[in-house]
Amino acid sequence: MKDYEMVIGLEVHCELSTETKIFCGCSAKFGGAPNTHVCEVCSGMPGTLPTLNKKVVEFAVKAGLALNCEITRKNKFDRKNYFYPDLPKAYQISQLYLPICRNGHVDIETSSGKKSIGIHEIHMEEDAGKLIHDEDTGMTRVDFNRCGVPLLEIVSEPDFRSAEEVTAYLAKLRDTMQFLGVSDCKMQEGSMRADVNLSVRERGTEKFGTRTEMKNIASFKAIERAIEYERERQIDLIEAGGKVVQETRRWDDEKEYTYAMRSKEDAQDYKYFPDPDLMPIEISEEYLESVRESLPELADAKRERYMNDLGLSEYDAGIITGSVALVKIFEDACAECDSPKDVSSWILTDLLKLYNDNQTTPEDKPYDGKKLGTVIKMVSGNKVNRKSGKQILGAIFEEDVDPEKYAADNNLAIVNDTGAIEPIVKGVLDSNPKAVSEYLAGNTKNMQFLIGQSMRALKGKADPMTVKAMIEDLLSKMG
Repeated sequence: MKDYEMVIGLEVHCELSTETKIFCGCSAKFGGAPNTHVCEVCSGMPGTLPTLNKKVVEFAVKAGLALNCEITRKNKFDRKNYFYPDLPKAYQISQLYLPICRNGHVDIETSSGKKSIGIHEIHMEEDAGKLIHDEDTGMTRVDFNRCGVPLLEIVSEPDFRSAEEVTAYLAKLRDTMQFLGVSDCKMQEGSMRADVNLSVRERGTEKFGTRTEMKNIASFKAIERAIEYERERQIDLIEAGGKVVQETRRWDDEKEYTYAMRSKEDAQDYKYFPDPDLMPIEISEEYLESVRESLPELADAKRERYMNDLGLSEYDAGIITGSVALVKIFEDACAECDSPKDVSSWILTDLLKLYNDNQTTPEDKPYDGKKLGTVIKMVSGNKVNRKSGKQILGAIFEEDVDPEKYAADNNLAIVNDTGAIEPIVKGVLDSNPKAVSEYLAGNTKNMQFLIGQSMRALKGKADPMTVKAMIEDLLSKMG
């Protein structure tokens, strides 16, 4: 069999985290009862006029700058005409001729090394609605809540040659958009979706093969499986003497195969023309500079700072900066206790275990980083032991308790009063005469046993070094 290589380009749709939709005042929040976030404008009623949400332009410029794009100073909207039941106007407002961002790139790293992936363009557009298929009745209903939610479509160059490169790029896009605050990129809610354009060709040839498009794949693992399946399908078809047809295919993640949906349209099929109801957008140098100055520290920069300035390992810094929510917890905790390595250890060892055990994430269940910092100070300050600290950590996770009040209410504080400790230690020594006599005879290993028994009697609420010193003092008086 001939040696084939894949050529892949991506179209990534990110729903923006604006409060309202792109051309009307309806809520852009995910969810809600069907058709409750809808007005005359986003439902396409005759005679209505769109009004551009300025926040969408700001978010698009932020994304473009962060992804190393040129910002188109004069850009405009176009109508993309097609009929589908979830598109009530029978056209989508998008950008074809003058997209807001062009000629960018994203740098990724895979097992094959570093690589730069070109971004052809980023354009603003509105989302369509959602079709809900009822298998019991055979009916299809339309929910227009998502209609008009603002999108950025990020169109790559056909620079990918493996599924690993695709997922590395998508992870980098997700991190960038989340740290910018532009999109939450929750694939399970459809706020980040990827269309995969894939073709194969003999390795070493320049001409592209015929591509297929796989639409709206909703997880990284599904994208990897879809790419590998479609690659093999196209190669098998060519090897059998057939021809790949340019078409749109859907990936069935349960059955793990792609199937044809419709023939793949080209730009001319959509009969694009400038939207007559929206004025062109002009971006001034002053506006561009103000947006540039507002850009936050992104994941890569944070990772380097955590390693170089805070002393975190590459692994720890990578885990924490892989989530905007974890970064907030980490930085809030560090501000409270000023101990980055301890904070990192508690997050990676204890807090993430709580999230895993409860099958949730920091994004879905926020955690108060300042309270984590307080717990760490309580442990390092010898106010509670590590075991009690973990108990308090869990109580904050479950009920968002005040850590110091919880420790007091549950009698978790370490006992530092030697007057309270001494009678308990004396009782342990009196109850273990054999271990005491063997220690006095020179078997110093029994000291650990006596400390352990004393700590158990004290329910772990004493400083082990204080207990040891007291045992040694009492034993010296016996000797």
